[in-house]
Amino acid sequence: QVQLVESGGGLVQAGGSLRLSCAASGRTFSNYAMGWFRQAPGKEREFVSAITRSGGSTNYATSVKGRFTISRDNANNMVYLQMNRLKPEDTAVYYCAAGYTSSRHPNEYAYWGQGTQVTVSS
Repeated sequence: QVQLVESGGGLVQAGGSLRLSCAASGRTFSNYAMGWFRQAPGKEREFVSAITRSGGSTNYATSVKGRFTISRDNANNMVYLQMNRLKPEDTAVYYCAAGYTSSRHPNEYAYWGQGTQVTVSS
């Protein structure tokens, strides 16, 4: 089992920044690729970003590429999502997830956090 706890969400004005953190515990963190997903009210959960086990490769949804940066610290069992130039359409609950591949598909991830709310005001 892997336990994931997100933090860092909040209310921010459009154009602002937030940094989400995800703390992992349980099994060896470096064995897992990590992903960030988000879900807005009335919408399906969507891929935001993912990072490989070593952190050597990342990928992003088109909607966030160039604005968001994913990173991880395997020594401290942490994964981060730096979000810059936020837009109202980024408003959602953000989830981190652990899986065996850095996939864009939520079904590929075995473990999920409870989520953290990000609200971007216009």
